[in-house]
Amino acid sequence: MKDGIRRAIDAIRDRYEEPLSLDDLARSAMISKFHFLRTFRRVTGVTPGRFLSAVRIHEAKHLLSTTTLSVADISIQVGYGSLGTFTRRFTECVGLSPTAYRRVAQGEPLPENSAASQPLQERPTGSLSGGIHAVPPADSPIFVGVFDSPVPRGRPVTSGLIEQPGPFRLATVPAGRWYLLAAAVGPTTDGHTTPSLLLGISDELRIIPGRHVQVELTIRPPDWRYPPLLSVLPGIERLRVAA
Repeated sequence: MKDGIRRAIDAIRDRYEEPLSLDDLARSAMISKFHFLRTFRRVTGVTPGRFLSAVRIHEAKHLLSTTTLSVADISIQVGYGSLGTFTRRFTECVGLSPTAYRRVAQGEPLPENSAASQPLQERPTGSLSGGIHAVPPADSPIFVGVFDSPVPRGRPVTSGLIEQPGPFRLATVPAGRWYLLAAAVGPTTDGHTTPSLLLGISDELRIIPGRHVQVELTIRPPDWRYPPLLSVLPGIERLRVAA
């Protein structure tokens, strides 16, 4: 069954600019549409539509970082018929508008979190600490951030950087149910000119006011099942763009 899902993911990565439907992807997997949808979500953690959107937005990030194409041209090139839809989806997934992301990729400082995050800042807080391990070794500082989903999108609730694998601490984490992401630039792999991205995602963490949670996390190259990571990673984003 996983072979079928992998064929569908290969179709998404190869043909993301096309108007791929659920029927198209189920045919590529050679299983029924109903069974395909349920199995795809179990294997990848997201729906086929969200995986397709992630691949399109990831390609848009690359084009914004490496070309002078207009945002409108990029939206068409990655499969969006509406500039407004593309801009809205990009901003939701990345945490910055396409124009703001291009400025960050070119070296401008990452903007502070918007006022929309203010209600979270007013919540009572707990703390989070533990250790980060890297396999293979990381070639950059390690970003640690707290998100509301096991497939991170948008801006983290809180985040920090550690210079190398080892202990970390996030002293003020809003109360709630969150997931810890750790990420770093990894070594360049055979046949590629850009470095890999090392990732680790925790299980759901419950942060209780005034309480402390400890977690150990290993970062490694994600396999074929994981959709592209879209959130901007302060401290390592430009390292990946420049490589």
